[in-house]
Amino acid sequence: MSNLPPLNTETIWAILEDKVDDAIVNQMIWHYLGYRYHSSTETWDTSAVNPEWRHEYPQPPDFIDSRPAIVKLTRSIPSENKQLLKQKLGFKGYKIGEFGPRQTRRATAANWLLSYLQQTDNENIL
Repeated sequence: MSNLPPLNTETIWAILEDKVDDAIVNQMIWHYLGYRYHSSTETWDTSAVNPEWRHEYPQPPDFIDSRPAIVKLTRSIPSENKQLLKQKLGFKGYKIGEFGPRQTRRATAANWLLSYLQQTDNENIL
């Protein structure tokens, strides 16, 4: 997972515009949740993962395919950050007929990553 794109607004837009593969979106979320994969032992180190996540997901979930995992991710976004895509990026959403569960989950993932970015102040977007 060392080849992840940088966590910045360009990457967030690329996720929204479906220019980043679902697997990379998942890997980004796993990384920022604290999951670390050790290829030498082929195991996940969850010591840096919040116990609430670690208990429910000892292996990182596929957020794009799993409704329960994306719901948990949505609920973990602080209420003041729920509209960041709209407020900070001007994202208007997807047009009717052009989206389904996958796009909705990608938007949730993008919003979670943007919320993480804002909370850690990794980029001057405030």
